[in-house]
Amino acid sequence: MSLLHLRRTVQRLFITNKYRYSTEAGKKEKAPEEDVTAEKSLTHVTFESVEEKNRQTYLQLIQAFHTQSRYRKNYVEFITAALKNMKHYGVHQDLQVYKALSDVMPKGKFIPQNLIQSEFMHYPKQQQVQIDLLEQMEDNGVMPDVEMEAILVNTFGKRGHPVRKLRRMLYWMPKFKNLSPWPLPKPMPNDDLEIAKLAVQRIMTVDLQATVEVFETKDVENVLDETWIVSGQTPTQKELIKHYRNAKAIYIEGPFYIWLRNKCVNVETLEVPPAISSSMGIGVSRRKNDVGRVRSVHEQNDGTILAVCVTGTCSKDSLLSWIRILQNEGYDDLANIPILFKFQPTKRELVAQTSP
Repeated sequence: MSLLHLRRTVQRLFITNKYRYSTEAGKKEKAPEEDVTAEKSLTHVTFESVEEKNRQTYLQLIQAFHTQSRYRKNYVEFITAALKNMKHYGVHQDLQVYKALSDVMPKGKFIPQNLIQSEFMHYPKQQQVQIDLLEQMEDNGVMPDVEMEAILVNTFGKRGHPVRKLRRMLYWMPKFKNLSPWPLPKPMPNDDLEIAKLAVQRIMTVDLQATVEVFETKDVENVLDETWIVSGQTPTQKELIKHYRNAKAIYIEGPFYIWLRNKCVNVETLEVPPAISSSMGIGVSRRKNDVGRVRSVHEQNDGTILAVCVTGTCSKDSLLSWIRILQNEGYDDLANIPILFKFQPTKRELVAQTSP
């Protein structure tokens, strides 16, 4: 049999089988209509429409997709919608939820059969949505485990791109996890006062003699804003205040934003600009061979930091109460120094200004 004759025979068989299968599908077209409709409605369920948004409800939606989806279609759209709404349900840092969501895809269907399929990303849409899931885990500080690796290997094979991504995460994330010299508790406390203490303690680690104290503004006379104040200062900074007793002015600057994981803290500083330091002859010479006073860590090129604080309201009245508390603590020199407020808009004010 010649090659041309063999090709025509295969084409004839293909056309015959295609016509037969299309005819049988036409006869049974109305049979699975209810399943497809149910699957489509379940896949396109808007997570926003669920009233009770919690971890249990989220897992129930995933389980419903497993059981009610007969043909396991539209899982890419389902995973995409689920990833967008994880924070609303409070499960964006839950490893078990990520594993349940990864297990939605069918097993064995997307495994590449040769090297070309492996390198050219066999089934790219399905692999990309799984990579997006892993990237969201990485952004939220969730480290995968061996069980999740087994789920991805059974889904995309050992040479799948999601498996490569997961193995890179397993290598690098433990290294970065304990890299910071200022470890933070996990989960972070919900109390703003405790978060403020952590922020000030982290800032004051530049000097081992630093002390962090908590004050209440209600102890100050004629106070308008009753709140708490977390203040940090060192003995060196207390001595620096005496050098500026005849200064024309010092400034309260801020707020400066410090992020402790997903918590933002507004920090205020009692600062002396470099121009005032140089005019009073307190500035340290910057030339290499000059002999003079050793500059402390609190004396930087852009100013001298005299104290640091975080208040509960970040208002001018609370900062004024902070200065009065420092005066009562023995810093009498602050009573004779003019103190000016050099404010930047807070994050809430910026949002209010930009919103229509």
